[in-house]
Amino acid sequence: MIDPPIAMLAELTHRCPLSCPYCSNPLHLTTVRQELTTEAWIDIFVQAAQLGVLQLHLSGGEPASRRDLVELTEAAQSAGLYTNLITSGIGLTKERLRALDAAGLDHIQLSVQSVKASLADQIGNYSGGFDRKMKVVDWIQELGFPLTLNAVMHRHNLDDLSLTIEFAQTIGARRIEIACVQFQGWALRNRKALQPTLDQVNAAKDIVKDKSSRLRGKLAIDFVPPDYFSDFPKACMGGWGSTGININPDGTVLPCHAAQTIPHLTFENVKEKSLAEIWSKGQAFNMYRGVDCLPPLCQACERRNIDFGGCRCQAMAILGDAAVPDPVCRKSEGRKVLDAVLAEEEIEDAPPVEFVYRHL
Repeated sequence: MIDPPIAMLAELTHRCPLSCPYCSNPLHLTTVRQELTTEAWIDIFVQAAQLGVLQLHLSGGEPASRRDLVELTEAAQSAGLYTNLITSGIGLTKERLRALDAAGLDHIQLSVQSVKASLADQIGNYSGGFDRKMKVVDWIQELGFPLTLNAVMHRHNLDDLSLTIEFAQTIGARRIEIACVQFQGWALRNRKALQPTLDQVNAAKDIVKDKSSRLRGKLAIDFVPPDYFSDFPKACMGGWGSTGININPDGTVLPCHAAQTIPHLTFENVKEKSLAEIWSKGQAFNMYRGVDCLPPLCQACERRNIDFGGCRCQAMAILGDAAVPDPVCRKSEGRKVLDAVLAEEEIEDAPPVEFVYRHL
């Protein structure tokens, strides 16, 4: 028997006012005309609750780009789902936040490109974006929403990690997610511009260890270190097809955010099949579910039930084969390839690399 997913990520839209070079959305974005209707999303929320989903993450793109965001939030609450809005803040007004509060929104996860205004606006390619975000922070505090700060970190802002943690405290966040860029989607095109140095990564780990101890009970700190500098892979998504489910703006159902980078997988749509059927019987979900599908090296490893062979999408991105061990693993042959990538992109004395921004 397959356990139900705990959480669902609903990508309501790929529209976004920002043009972040580390965007993890697919290379081919869903257009407005292809987006699911309000009624379709409401039906999905009901199906998700019936399947056993507990947490709903409303994301994008920028979910505030959807005019029906309040209606969708209210419907999700009615279905019995815990609702978390993942947003840049751009597109939210005080009035919309009040309406979301009345609709029952449980939590807000606010992204920050940098705690320095000029750098934040440069990374997001949106003039005045940081100042607008600060207004949204004031409204969130006034309305009393529980708040998580999501800080996507890379070469250009990782040295400001201590300031970023202090900023989270200043704005009243209960939790900060320090997420170093994962190189999938558009971010892969900007890997050379975004890849931190080993010294930066080691310093960041020390800072997180110290701050986590000092701020215990005051600020929860979740740290997602860069994969490329690790010795062993993470259990991507807690194990493929085990705890989470993603839905694209057009209704395509995915086992993880980057799964569409694996060309031999078949992705089904909620417009054609029920969410429960896709979760339990879908080809994409069952392809790498559990440990039986793992290659011999992983099958014989003591970490088999810890990391489940790591990230299939990362194996695809680096080695061109989703079935082999995650190249992050020091035990795998693919590690040589990954080390060669790091050596080639070493930037200690290299000139800065320009961002390649993305647009819908």
